[in-house]
Amino acid sequence: MLAEILGMVKHHEEWRGQECLNLIPSENIMSPTVRSLLSSDLAHRYTSRERFYMGTKFLDEIELYGEEIAKTVFRAETADLRPLSGHVADWIFLSTFTSPNDKILCVSPDDGGYPGMGEKGLATLLSLRVIGFPFSKEKMNIKVSEAVNVVLRERPNVAVFGASFFLFPHPVQEIANVAREVGAVIGYDGSHVLGLIAGKEFQLPFKEGVNILVGSTHKTFFGPQGGIILADKEHGERMKEKIEPMFVDNAHWNRVAALTLACAEMKKFGQEYAKQVIQNAKKIAKTLAEHNFSVACAELSFTESHQVLLSYGNYEKGLEIARKLEDVNIIVDCGGRLGTCEVTRRGMKEGEMEQIAEFIGRVVIDKEETEKVKKDVEKFVRDFNRIEYCFKT
Repeated sequence: MLAEILGMVKHHEEWRGQECLNLIPSENIMSPTVRSLLSSDLAHRYTSRERFYMGTKFLDEIELYGEEIAKTVFRAETADLRPLSGHVADWIFLSTFTSPNDKILCVSPDDGGYPGMGEKGLATLLSLRVIGFPFSKEKMNIKVSEAVNVVLRERPNVAVFGASFFLFPHPVQEIANVAREVGAVIGYDGSHVLGLIAGKEFQLPFKEGVNILVGSTHKTFFGPQGGIILADKEHGERMKEKIEPMFVDNAHWNRVAALTLACAEMKKFGQEYAKQVIQNAKKIAKTLAEHNFSVACAELSFTESHQVLLSYGNYEKGLEIARKLEDVNIIVDCGGRLGTCEVTRRGMKEGEMEQIAEFIGRVVIDKEETEKVKKDVEKFVRDFNRIEYCFKT
């Protein structure tokens, strides 16, 4: 039994960690030091706001230190590292500022919005009425004038920017000013672009009028899997009062320590990293278009984020292509998204993006023999097994 379990993990790490190109936009890779903190003694420990548990003085120091770094990185007045996921952070946010039958305005899942917030997710759990932002799939963005009209007509209690398919900054400032006039709390689910926001290369939600920024910490942000809440003082303090014990009991302090160090890495290296992520996304998009792929938003230079969107036409076609690419150790999702966050963290730049696009073209367009492409991918990946944009120990 021991050998089987250890063997399965070893096989996964050798394959996904050393032999594959990962282009899933919702994944990243931690630095060795951040990763090591997940197996520290903190993984065994509890703490609580009521000081029920003794022996927590260093855990408490870590939490406060992490909050201070996060506030600096995101230019926020409050920070909380306790949410166990981006979804839990959304849950805390919506639960604090809505009541049953309230209206929330967000990007519909049909337009690339996060399904966990919509009618099949938190909206139903909390008995909320969902209104979708008017959205242009051609420009992959919210339609400003139509959205302003919706805000004035529907008077939502909460307006939430952000999406799962997220190519361009949302028009936050133009809509937030009107949403504030009707009394809406303005949120931003930055799960996908949190590392780009931290690196000051996407948009600055608080400067543009957002009250609350929530997100996952393992997509463009290169921390452990988990969540985070950033906010202004008024809204942040209201959420802090509710988090424990309503939403989080044990915050997994090994994760909090790892996230704290990842925040420090982002403070030091974030802008350089974020800029390269976006440059890589633009390059792979342009090269794929030159290889006769249908890439969304060509007239808008394809993307301003870590994501590139291929227009497959339907999920079944996306699944077929994803399986073909997996056969040659190129890992993608079935929605047509490609992400450059992990390959950038491994030190790849524009030249490597051209090579990756060529690999994809050989599989999908040229229908080249699988084993030959797979060997070339494995050889290519071997040169990029060091993690960049981190402290060297």
